[in-house]
Amino acid sequence: MLLFSTAVIPLLSLWLWWPASALPWPVRLAAVVATALLASSPALLLYLMQAGRLGYTTVAHLQVPSGWALATLVLALPLVLLRDVGWLAAHLGGAAGAARLLHGAVATPAILALAAAVCAYGVWAAVRPPQVHEQPVALPELPSALDGLRVAVLADLHASPVNDAGYVQAVVQRTLAARPDLIVLPGDMVDGPVSATAPSVAPLAQLQAPLGVWLAPGNHEYYSGYDAWMAEFARLGLSVLQNRTTLLQVGDARLALSGIGDPVYGRTSHNNANPAVPEGVAPDVAAVAAQARAGNADFHLLLAHQPKFARDYAQHGIGLQLAGHTHGGHIRGFDRWVVAPFNNGFVRGLYGVGAMRLFVSNGAGLWSGFAVRLGVPARIDVLTLRRAATPQ
Repeated sequence: MLLFSTAVIPLLSLWLWWPASALPWPVRLAAVVATALLASSPALLLYLMQAGRLGYTTVAHLQVPSGWALATLVLALPLVLLRDVGWLAAHLGGAAGAARLLHGAVATPAILALAAAVCAYGVWAAVRPPQVHEQPVALPELPSALDGLRVAVLADLHASPVNDAGYVQAVVQRTLAARPDLIVLPGDMVDGPVSATAPSVAPLAQLQAPLGVWLAPGNHEYYSGYDAWMAEFARLGLSVLQNRTTLLQVGDARLALSGIGDPVYGRTSHNNANPAVPEGVAPDVAAVAAQARAGNADFHLLLAHQPKFARDYAQHGIGLQLAGHTHGGHIRGFDRWVVAPFNNGFVRGLYGVGAMRLFVSNGAGLWSGFAVRLGVPARIDVLTLRRAATPQ
């Protein structure tokens, strides 16, 4: 993000404003500087927090408008490209009036205003508590005893001073009203340290289901103080799976439910005594697969936060991986062109990965640093597992 802010955003800001030649150059220069500063504010806030200049609670609230500013610039770029392609066509075609209009004093501010309004709607859509979304998942290897099992997936809740206790309480109530058999939380439940965010995440203690409530870590748990958060989750009564498999008896079938660490392990530390020592665990899918085999499991369900490694996980006899991390791609178009390539093509919904099925949740919340959703709503996913002859 720092590289993008320092190297790319100023160039994009220059591209946005400088062709508006009808505006005096001092005005264009001021607009370039203001746009670059506003769009770079998410990275600046992270820097100030890491440097100890701003507390997390302050940063969390400022991240929402700063993310809106960055999203506005990003969303304006396709319109800017159309502006300049149109200007070039008009210029080459001898339509001087149209060319002047496209690079005049009105077109660029109008583009920016339109993008800002659309992104403001996207922020409003992102900060609302999600609704329950139910869907079947056809699994050819599913034992008959597990047919009809209802699994609630709460991914990427990102509880924080923004997604506060009221937000989390709404998610909890809607999840319980769906009456799932099993509730799983595949990572990124929180942002910020326990000292700032514990009150926001507290309603998760009310979650309950016949087969339990199980959590696996995501990258933001590592960013936010892994050891402290694992202890807090345990205090709330959430069962934490860290490279561990538990066996759940469902009728005459043994369901192996596993959770693994996140690949961000080793890249961050909140160990004040020895900052060089990372907290948490590295992902070990081989270990949980071995535990499932040793327990004679009939079906293996894996909680692994990041979907990009699904092809590796599929080699270990996993029947279904539940993931999050992508937030569904945030914005239509942005999801396929930007988010999917960074996650090996997996962005949201169901995928067949060899004999394994992968489900990537849109997420039940959103990181406040880019709290924008356009056409990709947050969801409390309730999956009904169904036995099928072939993958669908």
